[in-house]
Amino acid sequence: MFGLFKKKSEKEQLQEKYQKLMADAHRLSQTNRKLGDEKYYEADQIAKKIEALG
Repeated sequence: MFGLFKKKSEKEQLQEKYQKLMADAHRLSQTNRKLGDEKYYEADQIAKKIEALG
């Protein structure tokens, strides 16, 4: 109950953004390969930031 108003850490925010980008990339890769590849690249950059945070 006390965790309701807990702020998310930077790592948790990046993980959510990564998952959203991967889902978008998968969806786009079925219709527009170039846009899908761009989303995969963005997701890869987020993954590198997550790894750097530990």
